[in-house]
Amino acid sequence: MNLLSTKRAKFICLSPTLVLYLVFMVLPILIAIYYSFTNYSGLGKAEFIGFQNYSRMFSDKLFLVSLKNTIIILFCSVFGLLILSFLVALMLNKVFIGNVLSKAVIFSPYVIAPIIIGVIWGYILNPGYGLLNSFFRGIGLESLAIEWIGGKTYTPFAVAIVFAWQLLGFHSTIFLSGLKAIPADIYQAAAIDGASGLQKTLFITIPMLKEVIIINVVLIITGVFKIYELIYQLTGGGPSHLSEVLVSYMYFTVFTSRRYGYGMSIAVVVLICSVIASFAYIRISSKKGNQ
Repeated sequence: MNLLSTKRAKFICLSPTLVLYLVFMVLPILIAIYYSFTNYSGLGKAEFIGFQNYSRMFSDKLFLVSLKNTIIILFCSVFGLLILSFLVALMLNKVFIGNVLSKAVIFSPYVIAPIIIGVIWGYILNPGYGLLNSFFRGIGLESLAIEWIGGKTYTPFAVAIVFAWQLLGFHSTIFLSGLKAIPADIYQAAAIDGASGLQKTLFITIPMLKEVIIINVVLIITGVFKIYELIYQLTGGGPSHLSEVLVSYMYFTVFTSRRYGYGMSIAVVVLICSVIASFAYIRISSKKGNQ
């Protein structure tokens, strides 16, 4: 045991994982950063052009549309998914008939492939033959039969709803594990002092779940910046790329338009936005906790 506790033994044990991480995570990021400064089509020699790809984004209307859609999905997901998953966790933390079945049903969408989820919700939200609009037309509410997906306005909100539905069980499970870790004695003492259920939630549960909330927010942020399959299956980025998000537009730029260098610059921007948003939230939360 003493042999395994030495620094050399620890390094030897960790080195395979470290090598895999460097090869499959760090190296691709460095390669993407390099090509983001070039004019490269995927064939031939890459021409170094400095920051031209990055400055080009400010005049690229499709990039700005993709950025706007991503921001809308991000805000809707952070606030909507965070609140819903917390409320669901509170419900599942209580003892009732069907508790285990409810957990399985709520968590089940998370294990379904995103491309399959896109197919399912495509049949529900399609403005022409979707179940939702067919239902509204059937009951005489034609005004509610709108372009949920594929239009200019509602697509990012619809994607946020589908994204939240897919990950609700996952984030609820994280919240539930945090709720289980809170000592019951604290609630009992609060009940003796006359605290109501709402007061217990606001002044005991939420403050003690601070670290869990941070984890969930960071996971939601990074998850939003990885959305691709839902957009691909629901709208394909249309019409005229108006429903693109950053990742789907990056994919179109690289593999369809053959603008590899510009596509890598978009990928770098996605990485930077994800890291900044995550660390900014952690920083703000840490300052509030120390006050």
